[in-house]
Amino acid sequence: MKILKRNGSEVTFDITKIIAAISKANNVVDEDLRMTNTQIHRIADTVEKACVELGRSPSVEEIQDMVEEQIMAHGAYEVAKRYITYRYTRSLVRQSNTTDDKILTLIECNNEEAKQENSNKNPVVNSTQRDYMAGEVSRDITARLLLPQDIVEAHEEGIIHFHDTDYYAQHMHNCDLVNLEDMLQNGTVITDTLIERPHSFATACNIATQIVAQVASNQYGGQSISLAHLAPFVQVSREKIRAVVRDEISTLGVIPTSEQVDEIVEKRLREEIRRGVQTIQYQVVTLLTTNGQAPFVTVFMYLNEAKSEREKKDLAIIIEETLLQRYEGVKNEQGIWVTPAFPKLIYVLEEDNVEEGTPYYYLTELAAKCTARRMVPDYISEKKMLELKGDVYTCMGCRSFLTPDRFTDAGVGNIANAGNYEPGKHKYYGRFNQGVVTINLPDVALSSGGNLEKFWKIFDERLELCHRALRCRHERLKGTLSDAAPILWQYGALARLQKGEPIDKLLYGGYSTISLGYAGLYECVKYMTGKSHTDPSATPFALDVMQRMNDKCREWKQAENIDYSLYGTPLESTTYKFAKCLQKRFGIIEGITDKGYITNSYHVHVTEEIDAFTKLKFEAQFQHLSPGGAISYVEVPDMQNNLEAVLQVMRFIYDNIIYAELNTKSDYCQVCGWDGEIEIVEDDGKLIWRCPRCGNTDQDKMNVARRTCGYIGTQFWNQGRTQEIKDRVLHL
Repeated sequence: MKILKRNGSEVTFDITKIIAAISKANNVVDEDLRMTNTQIHRIADTVEKACVELGRSPSVEEIQDMVEEQIMAHGAYEVAKRYITYRYTRSLVRQSNTTDDKILTLIECNNEEAKQENSNKNPVVNSTQRDYMAGEVSRDITARLLLPQDIVEAHEEGIIHFHDTDYYAQHMHNCDLVNLEDMLQNGTVITDTLIERPHSFATACNIATQIVAQVASNQYGGQSISLAHLAPFVQVSREKIRAVVRDEISTLGVIPTSEQVDEIVEKRLREEIRRGVQTIQYQVVTLLTTNGQAPFVTVFMYLNEAKSEREKKDLAIIIEETLLQRYEGVKNEQGIWVTPAFPKLIYVLEEDNVEEGTPYYYLTELAAKCTARRMVPDYISEKKMLELKGDVYTCMGCRSFLTPDRFTDAGVGNIANAGNYEPGKHKYYGRFNQGVVTINLPDVALSSGGNLEKFWKIFDERLELCHRALRCRHERLKGTLSDAAPILWQYGALARLQKGEPIDKLLYGGYSTISLGYAGLYECVKYMTGKSHTDPSATPFALDVMQRMNDKCREWKQAENIDYSLYGTPLESTTYKFAKCLQKRFGIIEGITDKGYITNSYHVHVTEEIDAFTKLKFEAQFQHLSPGGAISYVEVPDMQNNLEAVLQVMRFIYDNIIYAELNTKSDYCQVCGWDGEIEIVEDDGKLIWRCPRCGNTDQDKMNVARRTCGYIGTQFWNQGRTQEIKDRVLHL
């Protein structure tokens, strides 16, 4: 069995250290108050058993808490006092320098928590280590100087989660929709170099990847770009290629038919589109931003975003090539085609592509084929989004959605000075999210002891705590000058403000959002009602909880003119943190705190048997009540030989839910060549990944891709998330 030390490193559990610690406290009290050796060993054995029953690696703090409880249970109060005093003294020593030890473990690559903190960051490489080191300093400054102490304590106790404290010291925002159209059509500046409107599709793709990298280095969340913004440059290249072909024909002295010229032009154009799309795919995968990872970018594919029929047809060609190349994948070190994590793809299901016989159904079939093999694209329903939001637009990163445009209708005008602003037309590109604070719903329920009146009282208190924490995020951004990130605020990605101009006007009136996150609706409802929220008798309570959070967001928004929005948090490492904190505060409660994870947002619990269509239909009502962002999924087996079933799920998504995905698997063992599913097994109390063919357990010699929080992870996960992945049941 392993344990996690305070600096994040992992060591083997050693019962003799518990015996030694108790003995030290025991030896300094009067002889008549001491415990016997038998009692000390009994306590150590009890603690060891409790650690094993956790089913995960306990922390040193958790073990010490157990020791305290057991000493008290034996009635050795003086020994307990000495033990607690010693812990407190050591804590004061550690507080005098809160970062050095963690930073040293990061450099030496033995910080287990850092290794598994982000499934798309490799903690071994220097750029990632540099980002993590800076993050530790930011966390320290944030906890000691920048946040109110009650918010810090609530965050540390897992009552709330104040996201991205490793970036909070800087004036940085979360995620956004890049106004790529403005930057390409009207020019931009990258590292003091003027970039003018490109003269070909291939150049436009190259510039787009440079923009993506620059944006990623100036924020900490995901970004989204649209292929529709690249589509106009297909015609630019077409005309350029046609002129070249005419010159070549003139030189040869032949007179081809117009059909022959068109055929040559379109063939060369297709090759340029192939190269341009390849540039995006490979650049995004291979670029490393200043935070030590590939840009967290989403590519939006929406045919009806095109501005003309010609542009729509050209956009269809780009989408087709994007899907074909993603289906192929990228080569790993051994030259084997594997599934990349980014870019994330979103395909919009719409009237002219969702049914057989419609003009662009061939793209939908290709999307289904790509999903079955490479886990993307995800799907947005044009029908449901128009019905529920009034507009169709992409999310920012994996699931965070902007609120529907209200500032345009209010006559606010072009406050961002965007070069492509159209009066009266709703605006989404160039808008952003200020940040997230998440409430731990199971903690609210457990704190109430199951008393409904007490639950709502505690819930309101916790929501107000989240509100104050969100205000801290907002105030941290206020006064930020456009000079802090010129690519964002001065050169078109989000705005074209003057040098030295504050971004404040973009923080109000709906231009940007700020997110109240939530997690563990299932466990919350299960504790309060004794049933899953899928049970018809418990669903109304679950909906009431969701409505209460929406009502609070609306109340704050009306009072402050800031677009608070409810967000189904994509917990990655935090699911483990919340679970450990719940166990520490409330013990092991069957069905509530007995796992190393809690359920993401409103999702049906991963172990609950439910079919794909029932799940999507059930979750649709909760997704509607999560307007700031949410994604639903269905867990499926290998579907490459059952594409009709994939298409059936896609059609169901179109008719029933705004945003959903199919979770497939894509693995490869570099030792034996196994390309089936890499399994999760327990080894000495720890969950590890193992090839079922050759038994390889070296994570550096396998490629594993899994959906975790709306996006694909490829750098493995902490024990809580790994347990959640292991527990998943199939829905199809």
